[in-house]
Amino acid sequence: MNDSSQDGRSPPPARRPATRVVTAGRDPKSYHGFVNPPVYHASTMLYPSAEDFLAHRARYQYGRRGTPTTEALELALQEIEGGNCAGVSLLPSGLAAISTALLSVVQAGDHVLVTDSAYGPTRNYCEGILKRLGVTTSYFDPLIGGGIAEQFRPNTRAVFVESPGSLTFEMQDVTATAKVAHDKGATVLMDNTWATPLFYRALDFGVDLSIQAGTKYIGGHSDLMLGTVSANSATVASLKNTVRLSGLCEGPDDVYLGLRGLRTLAVRLDRHYASGVRCGALAGAAAGSVAHTAPGAGKPSGSRTVEARFHRRFGPVQRGAQAGAAAGGVCFPRYARIVRHRRVVGRF
Repeated sequence: MNDSSQDGRSPPPARRPATRVVTAGRDPKSYHGFVNPPVYHASTMLYPSAEDFLAHRARYQYGRRGTPTTEALELALQEIEGGNCAGVSLLPSGLAAISTALLSVVQAGDHVLVTDSAYGPTRNYCEGILKRLGVTTSYFDPLIGGGIAEQFRPNTRAVFVESPGSLTFEMQDVTATAKVAHDKGATVLMDNTWATPLFYRALDFGVDLSIQAGTKYIGGHSDLMLGTVSANSATVASLKNTVRLSGLCEGPDDVYLGLRGLRTLAVRLDRHYASGVRCGALAGAAAGSVAHTAPGAGKPSGSRTVEARFHRRFGPVQRGAQAGAAAGGVCFPRYARIVRHRRVVGRF
């Protein structure tokens, strides 16, 4: 492709991520000039004729299968995810996104490797539903990197990573893990809720299915439930088919709230970063603090090379761990996790 447009002018500069979250998915020309798409509350579609209905000659076929409102959010997320994203599916919650993504790649008799620092309900789903369906799960050290090769079995079909990990915030070497997985014919799934595509485009680093609990940062106002799965070209067909056959969809009002929240995502994450650094400093100086990880803020949390791959900086979240006995919590091998009596240091 030439560096200039057909009329001889240079193409416009690529929009920065903070600009894309504001403009992506919008098509004012289709909505009489209005900036935002209307909220379509829809189920049944009308066709011009029976022949059109039988031939599915329509852009939209049924409310559950998509509307201009859901399409706007899907296209916006696809643009933010980057060129390796072949499609996005919207789900009713983050956990629904995790479970649907897993179901799209495994079947009875398969084995799944899941990071030991995964979101708790992910583990519950694997030990509950997947186990009942004949899928076995084992857990690996999030800092093992390419050493995960030793954890593979002949029937390992998927590797589930989360970086940074929930609560303990270890930074996994996703690229090294993905290379091993692909060499062995496995699919890589990542819970990318903490970083979002603004800080880490997971699909650019070997991930096949990137998952977000849009309830958190995309929504941003504690007033919606939303899950998203972004797929590359190798996994998008299976993902879309699993969503369709499972009868899953997102309500129109939650989709609208997701679109609204998306527009301020970059600004809010910058504020999270500043607050996180401040809280991290306070937690590290607090009496009784024995472990403190702060990805991208000078505190050890994994490979520095891995942390450098995050866009600009990483720091919406910080973690400070009190001594288990002193805080009334429980310390597990390798990871100190406070399960009760959390101490709040400073103010957000």
